[in-house]
Amino acid sequence: MALPNQQTVDYPSFKLVIVGDGGTGKTTFVKRHLTGEFEKKYEPTIGVEVHPLDFHTNCGKIRFYCWDTAGQEKFGGLRDGYYIHGQCGIIMFDVTSRLTYKNVPTWHRDLCRVCENIPIVLCGNKVDVKNRQVKAKQVTFHRKKSLQYYEVSAKSNYNFEKPFLYLAKKLAGDANLHFVESPALRPPDVTIDMVAQQQHEADLVIAAAQPLPDDDDDLIE
Repeated sequence: MALPNQQTVDYPSFKLVIVGDGGTGKTTFVKRHLTGEFEKKYEPTIGVEVHPLDFHTNCGKIRFYCWDTAGQEKFGGLRDGYYIHGQCGIIMFDVTSRLTYKNVPTWHRDLCRVCENIPIVLCGNKVDVKNRQVKAKQVTFHRKKSLQYYEVSAKSNYNFEKPFLYLAKKLAGDANLHFVESPALRPPDVTIDMVAQQQHEADLVIAAAQPLPDDDDDLIE
């Protein structure tokens, strides 16, 4: 699917829609990948930056055209033109802000209203920051909606490739698909406390084994 002012490429490409509250780190996350920053296009009609991110898999090269909102979500919602023809999605929240997690269901509903049955990854960003507010046991939305969940840190590149690999496998219908080389990323801006993060990841595994709460009100105290 060629976008306006965009070259077509002779390998598979997919429109990836990234949503979430302003300030959750969506733009920072996308801009870690160097090719996307070199080749980005701006679509002024819907106020969006499109970053083409290339990945090398065992089945050949693939490209995600990552649509980044350029901040309109601050004005409440996004225009349907942003979502139309979306083939996969990332919903991002900030683990240091409870409100950004509380708004995840709204973003999910908005995305699924236009893009039905597409693979979606939920990402909890900023896991490098010490004062985490959203605890592992509170992150249950992905389980209710059968989404994949990853903890990421855009500034340290932690788990950067995981959402893209998950989406690539789903889009290709191939569970054995894997990246054969690491994506070209900027050097980390921060380092992550891996001991603390491994504890959070362990907590997520424990939390995933617990029964789901009955309603959304008890997700965030």
